[in-house]
Amino acid sequence: MTVLRILVLALGIGAIGLFVTRDAGSAAHAQAKPKPVAAANPITGEGLPNPTPVVTKNWGELPAGRKWGTSAGIEIDPTDGNIWAYERCSAGTAGGGPVDCDNNPVDPVLKFEKGTGKLLAQIGKGVMVTPHGLHVDRQGNVWVADFAGNKEGTKGHQVHKFSPKGQKLMSLGMAGKPGNADGQFNQPNDVVTGPDGSIYVSDGHNGQGMTTMQAIAEGIKRGDTARISKFTADGKFVKSWGGLGVLHGQFRTPHALMFDPLGRLWVADRGNHRLEIFDQEGNYLASRYAYGRISGFMIKDNQVYAIDSESSPINHPNWRNGVRIGPLDEDRIVAFVPPFEREDRVYQGTAGEGVAVDADGTIYAAEGPNSLNVAGGAFTKYSRK
Repeated sequence: MTVLRILVLALGIGAIGLFVTRDAGSAAHAQAKPKPVAAANPITGEGLPNPTPVVTKNWGELPAGRKWGTSAGIEIDPTDGNIWAYERCSAGTAGGGPVDCDNNPVDPVLKFEKGTGKLLAQIGKGVMVTPHGLHVDRQGNVWVADFAGNKEGTKGHQVHKFSPKGQKLMSLGMAGKPGNADGQFNQPNDVVTGPDGSIYVSDGHNGQGMTTMQAIAEGIKRGDTARISKFTADGKFVKSWGGLGVLHGQFRTPHALMFDPLGRLWVADRGNHRLEIFDQEGNYLASRYAYGRISGFMIKDNQVYAIDSESSPINHPNWRNGVRIGPLDEDRIVAFVPPFEREDRVYQGTAGEGVAVDADGTIYAAEGPNSLNVAGGAFTKYSRK
């Protein structure tokens, strides 16, 4: 056999060996390949991790002689880490009686010890009709939006600022007089203070039920509001923006407000199923659509925690209630805290309206009229362990 023929034969055998080895390795790799995992579903929450699986119902110490009413507001006190919240003076509704804080004048705003739920303070007696939005500023002052008016037309449709000890420091709006003039409110939903101390109020609750352009036109004709009003730190009216509608910068119930670390104002536009983001002068910047029909939200550690209490088989089919969690600068859900089950809200469950997150990552929910009875109390705690 010539040297050339021997060399060709050797190369051929080596190539065959290499081919067989590669084929065997590929087969082994194919056998070891994990089975595909179903994609996470932000609508139903399936496949998403739950960071706080331990549920404590009926959290918080109820003042003596009281029955839990509904809520939509809960906040972390930045000065001591404890929890401020309100309940509507034993009212089982979101406003409009038969029970409210005018005819049952008890303190609606409560402060609880973080974790234990021990009652630390109670304030606001005799000032409000139906508390709706809640904000605690950097000095520990407590701001509350009073959503409804009383029959006498002497209370409601205002925003109040209280000291941590309960002294009323400021009121915005016209007591008991709803309207759309500058500095006037018609069902204010929430209040927040900006980085420079300016005050922002989201106003107008009716838009979420307007499901046709005709209904929106009729609402505008009636003078219904759907806007953000800005005031100086000492309460002087600066400007308003927004109106009933579906365009960016318009709202169908601007239900909750919060500033992010970049100084941008976020608005939960509940009726339009989105979060809208603005600069401090009201210029539209961006939107988020992955969070459902949002009632309340919190921004912490560059994460958005948004609670969907209002998606139902009629107004937002298939979207499951609960807390959706996502990165601040992406429209993406990375975790989900599931709701309580409720048979008449088929497949979708029921969750609260307000949400707060403490330094330990514990989530607190304020239960509204859709979830109060199922939750067993005005507040629910969701813990890591």
